[in-house]
Amino acid sequence: MTVTYQREEFANVRDEIMPLCERHWEEVALNKDTIPLSPNWDMYQSLDDAKVLHVFTLRDDKLLVGYFFILVINHLHYQEHLFANSDIIYIDKEYRKGLLALKFMRFAEKEIKDLGVSVMMMSTKIHKPLDKLFLRLGYAPIERIYSKNLGIG
Repeated sequence: MTVTYQREEFANVRDEIMPLCERHWEEVALNKDTIPLSPNWDMYQSLDDAKVLHVFTLRDDKLLVGYFFILVINHLHYQEHLFANSDIIYIDKEYRKGLLALKFMRFAEKEIKDLGVSVMMMSTKIHKPLDKLFLRLGYAPIERIYSKNLGIG
């Protein structure tokens, strides 16, 4: 196994990413019977063209085994600061061992920090209660958001 981390243009991974997206969707998506997987590839390409989308990949030799999509924009509430917001992250089950994910995240963080990003916001799917109040109000727990100050600004 020769695993590498790299930043790639969306157009270069678009055709090979769908099998991983389907496995990811099968693993974490809610409401599969009513909300089918249907990525808006044109919008992703537009965001990439605008230099807002940053795509990081995990490869075993040339095989794509993981991806991490991050959107970087000036925050609407703090316009002087760039914020990085995770869109989607996935690593194939066979590669979720050891320190691989940790190293992948550190690689992406360094790349994003080098852009002058002040804060990185992480979002990940979960399937357990977040807060009794939300449950009482009828909310379904879907995401937990993590934030990490990258020390810029």
